[in-house]
Amino acid sequence: MKRLIRIWKSKAFIVIALVIVLVFLNNTTYFAKPLGGEPLLLAHRGMAQTFTMEGTQNDTCTAERIYEPEYPYLENTIASMEAAFEAGADIVEFDVHITKDDQFAVFHDWTLDCRTNATGVTRDYTMEQLKQLDIGYGYTADGGKTHPFRGKGVGQMPSLTEVLEHFPAQSLLIDVKSNDPEEGRLLAQYLSQLPEQRRSDLAVYGGDEPIAALKEELPDMRVMSKATLKKCLIPYLAVGWTGYVPSACSHTEVHIPEKLAPFLWGWPDKFLDRMAKADNRVVIVGGDGSEFSSGFDTVEDLKRLPEGYSGVIWTNRIDRIAPRYNR
Repeated sequence: MKRLIRIWKSKAFIVIALVIVLVFLNNTTYFAKPLGGEPLLLAHRGMAQTFTMEGTQNDTCTAERIYEPEYPYLENTIASMEAAFEAGADIVEFDVHITKDDQFAVFHDWTLDCRTNATGVTRDYTMEQLKQLDIGYGYTADGGKTHPFRGKGVGQMPSLTEVLEHFPAQSLLIDVKSNDPEEGRLLAQYLSQLPEQRRSDLAVYGGDEPIAALKEELPDMRVMSKATLKKCLIPYLAVGWTGYVPSACSHTEVHIPEKLAPFLWGWPDKFLDRMAKADNRVVIVGGDGSEFSSGFDTVEDLKRLPEGYSGVIWTNRIDRIAPRYNR
């Protein structure tokens, strides 16, 4: 009996060892052929004024803590998006809010109080009224002593229609800032009027409820929310070691914090290859996911990326990052 137990333990050990070896070989990138190609660059809010991240919360007025301006662009404007594409961006991200007359205003903050000379929320105003505001009103780099963009932002808040007409073929990422499902349905109705080919150049992310509502109306739309991210990555963490990619990962987008990325099976090359085959766009963002708008904003930041990384890079300073890739 003891001999049988020893034999059984020996066989069990061999089986376990073989499984470990197979899992390693199936997910290691040591022997994987690099995917090749340059990464795609995603310009967050176009060419925007940046600010210190220290102590920043969702309700922090970031316009009051900008760095000394290096260029004249304000986030989420046509000019800032033009500058981002000209600098070498492959994708530009911008934010939308619903208006009183059911249009979509391109603007980041939940309220108008921080950046503009008005108060309240965008849905309190028509799109025409929003265009009368000065979106550069609240910016200051010295604690309010000076306001370098005051008076220069009148008429610069665009509508979603204006953005799509101005950039008819560029790749855009739309951020729905509310968690209102009705906003998702309205956006789906709006986007459904676009040609299918044009919609293929767009992606939408945001709150769970509006994204779920949009996806229900427009199943062909590439979307992302915390819920879709979990549906894709949690099963992948459980079974991805086999090479299996859950169906929830198909034709979607995942934003991966750099500090969590190494825990994904096959990171980076095999993971990126698996997601590419599932038509999943992988965007790497800075930090561990808890930092506000964190991206790869300096050449030093880029050194933290895996060698040969070929996914999408999230940046707040496309002007600094694009030259690294000869854009």
